[in-house]
Amino acid sequence: MIFNDATWITEELSIFGDATRKFFQAEMVPHVEKYRAQKQVDRELWEKAGEYGILGASIPEEYGGSGGDFSHDSVIFAELGYTGDMSFGLYVHNIAAHYLLAFGTEAQKQRWLPRLATGELIGGIAMTEPGTGSDLKAVRTTALLKGDDYVVNGSKIFISNGQVGNFFILVVKTDSSQGAKGISLLGLETDGLEGFRRGQNLDKIGLAGQDTSELFFDDMHVPTANLLGDVEGQGFSQLMNQLAWERLMLGIIAVGASQRAIEDTVAYTSERKAFGKSVIEFQNSRFKLAECKAKLELLRAYVEKSIGKIIKNELAPDEASIAKLMGSEIQGEIIDECVQLHGGYGYMREYLIARMYTDARVQRIYGGTSEIMKELIARNLT
Repeated sequence: MIFNDATWITEELSIFGDATRKFFQAEMVPHVEKYRAQKQVDRELWEKAGEYGILGASIPEEYGGSGGDFSHDSVIFAELGYTGDMSFGLYVHNIAAHYLLAFGTEAQKQRWLPRLATGELIGGIAMTEPGTGSDLKAVRTTALLKGDDYVVNGSKIFISNGQVGNFFILVVKTDSSQGAKGISLLGLETDGLEGFRRGQNLDKIGLAGQDTSELFFDDMHVPTANLLGDVEGQGFSQLMNQLAWERLMLGIIAVGASQRAIEDTVAYTSERKAFGKSVIEFQNSRFKLAECKAKLELLRAYVEKSIGKIIKNELAPDEASIAKLMGSEIQGEIIDECVQLHGGYGYMREYLIARMYTDARVQRIYGGTSEIMKELIARNLT
C-alpha cells in the first residue's frame, strides 16, 4: 500500500489496495510491451477493470458503480503509478465519470455512468485545441443550435484515449460572443456518429502505450439532451470545479511512481557491482537515495493530507495545484536520480526506469503546466 499511514485509510481500503496491485500485476503489467508496441491497450483490459470494479469505484451503486469515494480512487491511482507504466488511460476515464457525477442530469447519469463503470464506454476529455493549450477561454470548437441538435465544428488535440475512447466530455463554444460564459460541455458518444473523425495516434517521446490523438468534428450533430447539466454557458465553471481532482490525481500518481522508482533502484544498486562492492555501498549512492526518500516522504504527507480534504470536499484549488506542481517536479527529480544510479543500463528501454523517465516528463505539462500551477498558487499569496 502506498498510503498505509494516512488517517483516512481503513482496513477495507488497505485490502482493496492490495487487491488492486495484484490486478495490475496480473492483468496489465505482463502485456505492457505489447501495449507499447501497438500504442494502445487492449479493450479487454478495460472490460476486466470494469468487472473488477476499478472503473466505477467511486460511482454510486444506483448508477452501476461500487459506491466508493475519492479514497478508493486515490488507492487505485497510487497503485497505477506504482506499476511504473502509464499505458492505461484510466485517469481521464475517471475524470469524465466525475464530470457526469457532478453536473449531469439524472437522465444523463442513468444513461452513461453504468456503461462507464463496465467499460462499455471508455471515457476521455476533449478540451485542448491546437494553439490554445491551457487557455480554455480561447476554445474555438463551436456548437450551434439547430432544432433539437447542436451542430459541432472544430478539432481537439492531445486527447488521451483518443483511439479507444467512445465517450468524451467535449468542450465547446455555444456562444462565441460571451468568452468564458459561452463555454459549454457536451457528452459525446462517438460510435457510429457522422461528422466525427479521429486523427492518427500521435507519436510521443513517452507514454508509448497510451493512445493520444487529434479529434475532428465536421458538421457533427449532437442532441441537445447531451448538454451537460442541461444549461448552456456553465462549462467554464464546471471545468474549474473538477480540475482540483484531476490535479490531485496526478500528484497521487507521482507518489506511486516515485516509490516504485526508488524501490527498483535500491534493488538494482544492491546487486550491481563496481570496484569489488555493491553500488549501494558507495556513500554517494546511499546519500542520493536518501535524498530521494526524503523528497518522497514529504510529498506523500502532503498528498495524504490533500486526499483527506477532498474526501470532505474541503480541498482548495491552490492546494490541488501544489500537489500537482510538487508531485510532478519531485517525480521528475527522483526518477532522474534513479536513472543516473542505473548507469548506462538506465538509458536502455528494456529497463523499467528508462521508460518511467520518458513517461514522467509529461506530468509537468498535462493537467496544467508547472508554470500555470505556480500562477494559480501565487494568486492566493495575498
